[in-house]
Amino acid sequence: MEQAPAPVKPRRNYYALGCSILASMTSIVLGYDVAVMSGANMFIKDDLKISDTQIEILAGIINIYSIIGSIAAGRTSDWIGRRNTMILACAIFFTGALTMGLAPNYAVLMFGRFVAGIGVGYALMIAPVYAAEVAPSSSRGFLTSFPEVFINFGVLLGYVSNFAFSGLPKHLNWRVMLSVGAVPPVFLAAAVLFMPESPRWLVIQGRIGEAKEVLRKTSDTPAEAELRLAAIKEAAGIPMDCADDDDVVASIPKRQSRGEGVWKELLLRPTPVVRRILFAALGLQFFQQASGIDSVVLYSPTIFKKAGLRSKTQQLGATVAVGFSKTSCILVATFLLDRVGRRPLLLSSAGGMVASLLTLASCLRAVERQEEVATWAVVLCIVTELTFVGSFSIGLGPIAWVYSSEIFPLRLRAQGASLGAAMNRLMSGAVTMSFLSLYKAISIAGSFYLYAGVASAGWVFFYVFLPETRGRSLEDMEELFGKEATIQKGEIEIAHGDAKAND
Repeated sequence: MEQAPAPVKPRRNYYALGCSILASMTSIVLGYDVAVMSGANMFIKDDLKISDTQIEILAGIINIYSIIGSIAAGRTSDWIGRRNTMILACAIFFTGALTMGLAPNYAVLMFGRFVAGIGVGYALMIAPVYAAEVAPSSSRGFLTSFPEVFINFGVLLGYVSNFAFSGLPKHLNWRVMLSVGAVPPVFLAAAVLFMPESPRWLVIQGRIGEAKEVLRKTSDTPAEAELRLAAIKEAAGIPMDCADDDDVVASIPKRQSRGEGVWKELLLRPTPVVRRILFAALGLQFFQQASGIDSVVLYSPTIFKKAGLRSKTQQLGATVAVGFSKTSCILVATFLLDRVGRRPLLLSSAGGMVASLLTLASCLRAVERQEEVATWAVVLCIVTELTFVGSFSIGLGPIAWVYSSEIFPLRLRAQGASLGAAMNRLMSGAVTMSFLSLYKAISIAGSFYLYAGVASAGWVFFYVFLPETRGRSLEDMEELFGKEATIQKGEIEIAHGDAKAND
């Protein structure tokens, strides 16, 4: 008997790939800002004569400010569209970067951080949402991981900028480092103009014909484009027989097309499935940052100084290696997300982070107890920091954004993802603004032992609450989380029944 031919793997959709890359490049601004501040703050402290506490606040406050942008971006993108929201993000960050670079004093520098933070929040939320909405199911993990790729690329650029401009006079070097951040948004805003609007946003606006055309270009096959359009229309509550002609616009209530009433569905009266989805998204973003990744990136020179590297050139040079480790590992992750799946990568990533943090903490504890710095301890501290950021980038880093952008129902996606981004920025701000005070209180080794404990709790959370989403369409997510909730409820009832029987 003849065997059925193996299914043909669809070719990579290069139009969807190009759109995702351009959208994701807006995330460069976050990575650059976090990394460049790690080196710039050493020179800012000397030039402006400010305290460690002021440096701590300056470095971490942008994450708190970005919460405003993240939350606002959800409603903004439902109102003016995903593409226009990306242009707005670039314009805001451009203004903030120039303000910081030209700041004559600490107060103006803080104002620039506020403006830049709003732009970062917008970019952080909108890039993965847009990528998820244009990507076909076969490559959604690959394409939606690009925002994290470009965050890491921005981190690398920030470290290189620190190293390249550190030789300038101290009143000039940090200003050049921060001002360079205004360059990418100009080119990114221009590139975004050539991108199509998200097909799912077009459907919500009633522009069915335009959405159909975008889906034809971003789907693997014409049949998939038809199926995606039908599923989006069903999710948006639009009749299946609604006209698909380009010159016909369906009548959609303003309340629905502008995302009104979503906060009530998410926070005040969520269904059990929506509550589970929201809990999964917020928990994932919480653990991504609470495990200390931004402290390691932002304070790498401080960590290397504690490990035994004395000169600023050595410290900044070692941070460039951190940037290369993060960037190379995230590139590996992009190719594995749609082959291996989200859960295996996520659990492996969290496990690697726990092991790296425990080793790094133990090495730093050994360094603290020695009168003379041992070469082996310095090398092992550097290696374990590289393995920590590498473990983060190969799983937890990209998957937090992939997952949060794909699990919410269409009507809740933008504003649900904005809540996830806000949680991410809140925890990043809390971690980065407390790191210097934390390590002075419990030692730098104790800080990393604490982060290892949080990462361990994160592993348990991921194992229990996050189902596999690889290969599922965006419109299937409510059904997937509903099944997971039913399975868990059944397991609890069985266990309860067994306990009663034993009694």
